[in-house]
Amino acid sequence: MTERHFASLPALYRGEEADEALRAPGFSAVFVRGEGKVGAPLMLIGEQPGNQEDLSGRPFVGPAGRLLDQCLAGIGVDRATTFVTNAVKRFKFTLRGKRRLHQTPNAGDIARYRWWLKEEVRLVHPTVVVALGRTALRALDGASLKSDRGTLLSWEGRTLLPTIHPSYLLRLRDQRDDEEARFREDLRTAARAAGLVD
Repeated sequence: MTERHFASLPALYRGEEADEALRAPGFSAVFVRGEGKVGAPLMLIGEQPGNQEDLSGRPFVGPAGRLLDQCLAGIGVDRATTFVTNAVKRFKFTLRGKRRLHQTPNAGDIARYRWWLKEEVRLVHPTVVVALGRTALRALDGASLKSDRGTLLSWEGRTLLPTIHPSYLLRLRDQRDDEEARFREDLRTAARAAGLVD
């Protein structure tokens, strides 16, 4: 990737969507842009679009997105005041019959999108970036989710908070309430640092 800067998010997304290097086998052709206001103080970065996001063309509209919205609302934050996006902008899947099963992006997939994600962060210009899960954290060259979860860290002139992806909560059978409460506290820590809650 040649170092360059884009003047706006729409220009960035047009360039990213057209980049042939990002059209890897095993991914949907649908490019899912981030959503929210430029200048939002809080930016939340997930892994990649899921099946429902791929079909709608919008980030975080599936079950994990609905849970994220509920958790944000539970701490007094309207999603409309944030910016949500994914580290990888296309759905990686494998077919099983007619079903498209989620595949986790690998290190090469994450690396191909890294420069673009950092440029997206620059253009949105948030105060606080929340990395939702390991893929997002790896894309940001971030810290360890295990040791740094819920901690406010310094990252490229901004504040970074690593936490889990809400899809993790959907897979839990035991301790779901405890883990969801912890996730909300992580979000509250980030929102407080961003000035969105007291």
